Formats: sequence, structure tokens, C-alpha cells
Amino acid sequence: MSRASAVRRVGLLVLGANLGLVVAKAIVWFRTGSLAVGSEAVNSLTDVIYSFVILAGLYLTTQPPDTDHPHGHERIEPLVSLFIAMAIFAAGGVILWQAARALYAGEIAVTTGPAAVVVLVGAGAVKLGLYRFCLRVGNEHNSPAIVATGLDSRNDVLTVVAALVGVLGARAGLPILDPLAAIVVSAGIFYTGWDVLRDNVDYLIGRAPPEDLHAEIVRRTIVHPDVEGVHDVVAHYVGPEIDVSLHIEVEGERTLLEAHEIESEIVETVRELPEIDDVFVHIDPKELGEWKEDAEADRLLEFEKDD
Repeated sequence: MSRASAVRRVGLLVLGANLGLVVAKAIVWFRTGSLAVGSEAVNSLTDVIYSFVILAGLYLTTQPPDTDHPHGHERIEPLVSLFIAMAIFAAGGVILWQAARALYAGEIAVTTGPAAVVVLVGAGAVKLGLYRFCLRVGNEHNSPAIVATGLDSRNDVLTVVAALVGVLGARAGLPILDPLAAIVVSAGIFYTGWDVLRDNVDYLIGRAPPEDLHAEIVRRTIVHPDVEGVHDVVAHYVGPEIDVSLHIEVEGERTLLEAHEIESEIVETVRELPEIDDVFVHIDPKELGEWKEDAEADRLLEFEKDD
């Protein structure tokens, strides 16, 4: 399955699941008045809203390169994920406000029927399935937006459990557990928002990749039989993908065709890493005196050996 079809499939699946959950939770909420269930309904409604945004964003990110965007549109994905984070924060704020108001006013509804328990258990099962599916597809296709959606679903499982505790506690004669559970739900939602925000800011500010990947880039370069050394290795995120630039040291008697072949082979072997987008190689002949020690490149090679 191509990356484009995979991410669109996930977007449609998440949207459909969240639509079903918001309807089910809203019905139970209106019938029972449970704040814990109501908080989950608001959470699912927010999920529906950002699912539409995900679909639109993923549609744009999977468009092929064009004249205005020669590297494609994948770099839109971190922006989509940041919108997801903002929507998550908004949902957490609404839930926290409702729970705090109920505690202050002493207006706590207690549900005695099984509907709230059934809908929360079902929601937890759905969200657990979405978490596993989104995480697998997101990692396979290097999609931060899908991974963010999976993380949101994972934390939704935890908030569903908190809401379930509140409902069962209220039925057992402790009605205060219902709004308290809603507060726990809001805390879980805020944590999810922070998680998504933190990960995707790194993509936007061009952070360096993980050290093991950085070391693998250096290793793949230095093992070439005609490369005598490597220095000035720079790798950084451009959207969810990584651009690499580096200098390789070769003997100066190489012909232009030989130097070009060495460069092409280095580019090809580094680009075999799934996270890598573009690779830029500068060749330094020995006779120009541009060979130099690079402590960071040496350290990365040692890191690879120790690993």
C-alpha cells in the first residue's frame, strides 16, 4: 500500500470511528447527565473536528511534487499535528471547566443505568484498536500526523478508564467521583496535547535526528572504499523527513567521472534510510588541503561501534 493511500485510509477510519463515538456518548450523556460521560462526549467531538482537519491535511501532504513544491508536500504534516494539539488543549479546557463548575455548584448527576458503563467500555475498545493501528501505520510510513492521532487514541483509553471509575463510583454512592473523574480526563487530554506539540515542534525547528540515525549516516559514508574521511556532517529535520549534507575526503588523482561516481554511491546508500529525503555531498580532494579532523564525526563512529 502506498503512503498516500495508507494515510488517507487512516484518516477516514479515524473520522468514522469518532463520529460513531460522539453520537453514542452524547445520547448517554443527555439521558444520564453524567459529567464523566459528558467529558468523553466533548473529547470525541473534538476528535471529529480535528479528524476533518487531518483528512484535509493528509490529502495535501500526499500530493506529488510540483513546480512550486519540488520536494513534495510532506512538510505540511507537522502543521496538521500542531492543529491537533491545539484542538486537544481546547477539549481539555472545556472538560475541566465543566467539572470545576459542577463541584463548585454541587450539581452532580448520578447515573444508575448500565448505558454509561456500556458506552465507555465500547469506547475504550475502539480507541485501543485505533491506537495500535495508527501507531503501526504512522511508523511504517513516517507520518507524524498519524502517530499524533495514535497517541491521542492511546490517552483516550486512559481517560475512558477514568470516566468509567467516576461512573461506577457515583453508582456506588460516591457521586463526587464523577466530576473528579472528568478532571482526571482533562489532565490526560492536556498531557496528550503536550506530547503532540513537543514532538512536532522538533520537526518545524529543524532539530537534528536521533543520534543512532546520525551515526548510521556517518557509518554508511565512511565504509565506502574510496572515502578516506568524512567531516562537517549536518543532518536535520525538514518537516517529517531529514536532509543531510556532508564532506567526503578522497584522493586528488581521481578523475571527474570517478569522483562523480563516488558521490552518487554515497548519496544512494544514505538515501536508502527511510527517514532521509535529500543528501548533499561535497568532495574534498587531498591536494587542496581541506581534509580535517572532525571530533563529532569520530564520536558518532564510536557511538555506532558501542551500539
